[in-house]
Amino acid sequence: MSLNVFWFLPTHGDSRYLGTTHGARVVDFDYLQQIAVAADTLGYDGALLPTGRSCEDAWVTAASLIGATKQLKFLVAVRPGLSQPGLAVRMAATFDRLSKGRLLVNVVTGGDEAELAADGLWADHAERYEITDEFLKIWRASLAGEGGDGGFDFDGKHLKVKGAKTLYPPVQKPYPPLYFGGSSPAAHELAAAQVDVYLTWGEPPAAVAEKIADMRARAARHGRTLRFGIRLHVIVRETNEAAWKAAEELISHVDDDVIARAQSAFAKMDSEGQRRMSALHGGRRDKLEVSPNLWAGVGLVRGGAGTALVGDGATVAARMQEYAALGIDTFILSGYPHLEESYRFAELVFPLLGKGKPASTDQSLTGPFGEVVANGYYPKASQS
Repeated sequence: MSLNVFWFLPTHGDSRYLGTTHGARVVDFDYLQQIAVAADTLGYDGALLPTGRSCEDAWVTAASLIGATKQLKFLVAVRPGLSQPGLAVRMAATFDRLSKGRLLVNVVTGGDEAELAADGLWADHAERYEITDEFLKIWRASLAGEGGDGGFDFDGKHLKVKGAKTLYPPVQKPYPPLYFGGSSPAAHELAAAQVDVYLTWGEPPAAVAEKIADMRARAARHGRTLRFGIRLHVIVRETNEAAWKAAEELISHVDDDVIARAQSAFAKMDSEGQRRMSALHGGRRDKLEVSPNLWAGVGLVRGGAGTALVGDGATVAARMQEYAALGIDTFILSGYPHLEESYRFAELVFPLLGKGKPASTDQSLTGPFGEVVANGYYPKASQS
């Protein structure tokens, strides 16, 4: 199986240490461009942009990076209920055209009622999935050109359109692929019926296998098949010992009060996925390796994806292959700080996955690799 490996643009901030200002890094356009260009140059297939009030706007950020990148695809969120289908259709079509087919769409229903209320969406968990279902029916039909010249009509419980269509169709047909993650039964049913790639957060392999089995059965009942992806952090070093030391250092400046406040905030959300993430560690520092090389320390203070694969290149690659054997073909990764970790992962893991853009050894075509030794000759390739 050919694996797709994505990176992450930290529009909510970046740091060398979680839950503290120590080691914090300003995230501005120049820094985001550095990460995007690095991901593009190193051979990552795409980049996820987070969404929510803690982040810079994903669409504006992604659009600003089109010209700085060549092959990198952008996984950008639509928020049903916050965005109307017609506007979302035009944004998607325009982005896909301007980027020459490099848009992927992440459907985010949302799991924080307080955040959604602040943005003007007053809907409970069940209603949000009803809205999302209707939104996607309109979005898909409009971009696919259903309804012909007269456009697409829809009269639902929450949304109603007449003559919906786009005059500037997307490059990708019938529309840019839809990605979606959710752990509740309502989320699973929605994904089975409407999306292209179902995403799970980084739970232990047995739990992921259960999700995939359920999703495949649900999709089959709709006469459909799905692809599967997983969202994980990574902490990869040249040795397992160095990787685990880096994991401990990542949370070395966060105190127990910050962890308790973060866990209290997560507990108020109505997201089943967040509940499952939090349950992996229970807010405790002493039970963070929840599966071999799967570390839940990130989730002590970070919402959403809270687990990381920790180890040397061979170990992390092997764990990824275990998920791939379950049916996962897309890995959406991140690591702290995001610029440096993008390089570490690409250098240590990509060669083991058959990914990336390996350096040529033809000096006459591409110049030297590494620093010239003693001002006079090229270094030899490593034998390890």
